[in-house]
Amino acid sequence: MSNNTDMNHSGGEEEEDEGDVFLGESDVLREYDVDEQDLPEADDNDDMDDDGEQFDENDDSVHTFTGHKGELYALTCSPTDATLVATGGGDDKGFLWKIGNGDWAAELLGHKDSVSCLAFSYDGQLLASGGLDGVVQIFDASSGDLKCVLDGPGGGIEWVRWHPRGHVVLAGSEDCSLWMWNADKGAYLNMFSGHNLNVTCGDFTPDGKLICTGSDDASLIVWNPKTCESIHVVKGHPYHTEGLTCLDVNSNSSLAISGSKDGSVHIVNIVTGKVVSSLTSHTDSVECAKFSPSSATIPLAATGGMDKKLVIWDLQHSTPRFICEHAEGVTSLTWIGSSKYLATGCADGTVSIWDSLLGNCIHTYHGHQDAVQAISVSTNTDYIVSVSVDNTARVYETSEFQNKVA
Repeated sequence: MSNNTDMNHSGGEEEEDEGDVFLGESDVLREYDVDEQDLPEADDNDDMDDDGEQFDENDDSVHTFTGHKGELYALTCSPTDATLVATGGGDDKGFLWKIGNGDWAAELLGHKDSVSCLAFSYDGQLLASGGLDGVVQIFDASSGDLKCVLDGPGGGIEWVRWHPRGHVVLAGSEDCSLWMWNADKGAYLNMFSGHNLNVTCGDFTPDGKLICTGSDDASLIVWNPKTCESIHVVKGHPYHTEGLTCLDVNSNSSLAISGSKDGSVHIVNIVTGKVVSSLTSHTDSVECAKFSPSSATIPLAATGGMDKKLVIWDLQHSTPRFICEHAEGVTSLTWIGSSKYLATGCADGTVSIWDSLLGNCIHTYHGHQDAVQAISVSTNTDYIVSVSVDNTARVYETSEFQNKVA
């Protein structure tokens, strides 16, 4: 169709009458015929037109991974190898692959249901995958070889995290429990009971001394990892009224930020168990929340929600610094290294870069045909990787926006 449009323009410029007659007898009639045949599949046809017409301009990715045969849910970039990426999804598979090397991929076999979460150990040696089959698997990150299978939970795995200084892995389950294993020995260490519904989010504190978890039961629990005791249970007024969807712990292990289905965001002092801030700006489910890097000059946090907003919070005053509008819901976000920039993944398939100090969008990457589910940044911050419901993972170069602001 782009050719027809070009002919129309050139015909009109050179000799309008002849151009009209030529198009009327040939191209325009043919164009209508094609449209009529394809009308029942208008959506598909539109996508094909967009691909054909705008492939170069509207797909900004420098690498597309197409090994999956279903929606992608999970993504993680290696902390030690700037090209190594792991992805997982609804085809019950995980893959290890390398940016810029389309010939290499290692399939992570073994799950009998969707791969819901992935995480590299902090030294980059091991990769943990969690599935809705209730199993956590540990792979050698360099080869993709399976090292051990960790089971126990009676429900699907919601998330996996590693201890910051060892090969101890932690997982939250749909069965209300939290499990911890020694990944080197494939050995069960502890099981934590206290939540009443899915353990939807959680992590070790960066100093490795405590665990924070959030649940669909609208509570946050601070745990002692050695004794399995709950040190603080945070719930009820003035905390969330509905289930937690996301949480993050700040770099000095003193505060946790959590988001909820009810649209609220709260900051909790992990040491005292007290809610220190209630941040209200979102009007729909909060999907992602992250503290700014420790190097940030001003303590900030960022949250994204289904209300199509990214909110950058001034933590000193507990107020929104900027509210950044998106075309659709914000599904994921990540800070780019220790910089002032952050990236958001959107339900419209775009990935956008924002300046947290100015509140403006620096760059938007196009490529996905459906909602972005997760985003991650390579360890050298040269690449942003995103996974989508469209069955693909895409890689974008950050130099594009960095040049723009240089």
